Amino acid sequence: MPQIEKHAHGCFCWPELSTTDSKGAKEFYSGLFGWASEDMPMGPDSVYTVLKLQGLELGAMYEMEAARREMKIPPHWLLYVSVDDVDAITAKARELGAEVLAGPLDVSTAGRMTMFRDPQGAALAAWQANENIGARLAGVAGTLCWAELATNDVGASKSFYTALFGWAAKASNMPGMPYTEWMAGGQPAGGMIEMDEKWQGVPPHWMPYFQVDDCDASAEKAKQLGGNVCVPPTDIPGVGRFAVLNDPQGAFFSIVRLNMPA
Repeated sequence: MPQIEKHAHGCFCWPELSTTDSKGAKEFYSGLFGWASEDMPMGPDSVYTVLKLQGLELGAMYEMEAARREMKIPPHWLLYVSVDDVDAITAKARELGAEVLAGPLDVSTAGRMTMFRDPQGAALAAWQANENIGARLAGVAGTLCWAELATNDVGASKSFYTALFGWAAKASNMPGMPYTEWMAGGQPAGGMIEMDEKWQGVPPHWMPYFQVDDCDASAEKAKQLGGNVCVPPTDIPGVGRFAVLNDPQGAFFSIVRLNMPA
């Protein structure tokens, strides 16, 4: 079992769902991925639900508070990047033109976090671990396996993230489009694509990819559970087969069956 003991600086470490219906979201993702959930009270009217697989933490969800619903913020996944010094990252992000949305702040004794919107508008969070390192399981169906930035300015995004996290940007042409891989410590940490006219009306964003054993079967299962298939199962030569889904509350995410080495 690929259990994780530590996330290196610059690696994605935690996916977090903000939803308008935590009960419905639990039912959907449990049915799709087999996730178990553990509720942790955060206050008199607030619960943080840790998502688990094989008894190990892999992410979380919480129900959006009334103030954000009134602001018409849609349900969404937020990705966290592991960092060595979240205060330094916050200051650097602001210096590079990001809008700091929250933090840096302590999350009890679990760790310290910050959240920002990059200069193109994509939201991302950073996590400095203390008692909680983030996800403790990877490499199996139902776990986060990739994070992808969709941006309207590849050059500006490349400058921002390489300066912020120390990532290297590696050109990796996909069939029909240029693609950028983010490299952290010489290892792939995520990717980036540029939005064209076909993305009209879609804001820049980070997309989580969850690993599945069968993309087609998982997409069909998502529909049966009340979700939508936004991009049908599609082959990515040399990588695998993916689909973009929308959960019943409206949060977008992707699934991918990765090609395994022979």
